[in-house]
Formats: sequence, C-alpha cells, structure tokens
Amino acid sequence: MIRSLVTAAALSLPLALPAQALDLDNLTEAERATLHAEIRAYLLENPEVIMEAVAVLEERQAQGQAQADVDLVRANADAIFNDGHSWVGGNPEGDITLVEFMDYRCGYCRRAVDQVNGLLEDDGNIRFIVKEFPILGEDSVLASRFAIATQQVAGDEAYKSVHDALMAYNGAMNDTGFTRLADSLGLDANAIVAAMDSEAVTEVIAANHALGQRLQISGTPSFVMGDQMLRGFLPQDAMQDIANDIRTQ
Repeated sequence: MIRSLVTAAALSLPLALPAQALDLDNLTEAERATLHAEIRAYLLENPEVIMEAVAVLEERQAQGQAQADVDLVRANADAIFNDGHSWVGGNPEGDITLVEFMDYRCGYCRRAVDQVNGLLEDDGNIRFIVKEFPILGEDSVLASRFAIATQQVAGDEAYKSVHDALMAYNGAMNDTGFTRLADSLGLDANAIVAAMDSEAVTEVIAANHALGQRLQISGTPSFVMGDQMLRGFLPQDAMQDIANDIRTQ
C-alpha cells in the first residue's frame, strides 16, 4: 500500500524531477531525496489522502475476500447444502438456504438463536441447515455427540428439541446430565447415550470439521447464505438485508 501511495502521490505532484525520473526503481540518491521531501510535504498538508488510500485498500481486500468465499462455497456446495446428515428446518422449499456452523458452548451462537429464529419466522422463505461444529473443547464435542446421536436414534424432531435445549443448557456435559435432559424431553436416554460414541456420530463431526477447514472457518457462529460466507454473529435485520440482496441478484 505504501509503495502505491508513494507512486500516486508522486504522479499528482508538480515534482522538480524529469518525467523519466519517476521510475522509482532507478532514481539517483539525490532524486530519491527530492521525491521523499516533496511527498512528505504533500502528505503533511493533505493527511486525508492517507485515510483515503487505506479505505480503498480495505475495500479492495473485502471484495477479494468476498469473491474468494463465493468460490469456496461453490466448490463445496454439495457438502454444505446436501450432506445427508445435517438437520434441515425453516422452510424446506425456501428460495434461499441459510447454513449455520455452531458450537453449544459458544456465547455468540446462543445469542444468535433468537436472531435466526426471528429471521426464519418473519421471512418465511428460508431453508435452514444446522452444522454441528464443536471447536471449544471436550464439552462442546460431548454436546454435539449427544445431539447427533439423538438425531440418529430418534429422528429430526427429537434432534430439534435437544438442539434447542442444549442452546440454553448450563448443566454438566456428561452422561448424567444428558440422561436427565433426554428424560425431560420424553426421549430414550439410554439408547441415545449408548450411541454417542458410535462411528456414525464420529463420522458426522469429522465431516463437518473437514468442511469447515475447507471453508476456512475458525470461529462460531459462521453462516453460509446462498453463495456468501457470513463470518460471525449477525443480527436479524442484517441477515434479512443480505437475503433481500441475494434475491435481487
């Protein structure tokens, strides 16, 4: 950025250097000193130029990251939207799909619950997919194992009940806590706890972690909406604006 700024400033100044001397790689020491002095004077008189240059750079970087994310989503579309194991809710026939990579111990994931639910209810035309993505320690892994085992043993409706309960759960992440939670929801606690360490559950978590690595996800919550990556917590109105923009493209 600094080199680009120097070049731009040099070209905009009435420098006391011949035109050919603006080749920055071939300046004499005297020419370089003159150039530096004039650029310094210009920037001191017009410091807003630096902020303008920084803003342009940040915008270009954001655009580049956004396009890179689009490419990542498109390259991994099947695993993101149709993996065959992730819970699907919202409007299954919606014109836009929202995918959330979440961790039950993530405070921002818990904050996002009401925002996502509000979006799904108010919009009414969004398909929603949950990706179990435990990255915050062993308790996170145990909670995801319990949720995934519930889905595999008792089905999608039971999974949704457990998922919602875990998002508000502050008890111990162990067999005793999970048994009490399952019992409170009228589920077969013994069968679910017994399935937690199964290879089938392990495969789901491994697949989601591998997908997250390919998508360069390093924190939760992380979302995919349409072909866009939304990295981090977003309020409902911001997600709605993005959905509206996608629909007009």
